[in-house]
Amino acid sequence: MDGISLLTITVLAVFVGFEVVSKVSSTLHTPLMSGANAIHGIILVGAIIVAGQAADPWVLAVALLAVVLATANLVGGFVVTDRMLEMFRGRRDGKEPR
Repeated sequence: MDGISLLTITVLAVFVGFEVVSKVSSTLHTPLMSGANAIHGIILVGAIIVAGQAADPWVLAVALLAVVLATANLVGGFVVTDRMLEMFRGRRDGKEPR
């Protein structure tokens, strides 16, 4: 496939994904975030495997960058999920939710 076809498919996928996700109610976002965190964990494992088998220094640099970015994505996903769960928890012992 040429570059224009790949770019067209990417743009269409972004628009379709945005429309599908925007139609999901807020009470269903928490399970979706948990599933996305599991996928991000698999991506992190793949990046670590690639970094461990890299022979070329450039491949190693890109793989280590992928490990850092995947780790940030995974941690951020868990933080956002935790905040979303805080919204659904009731008040306990007279304390305000965080």
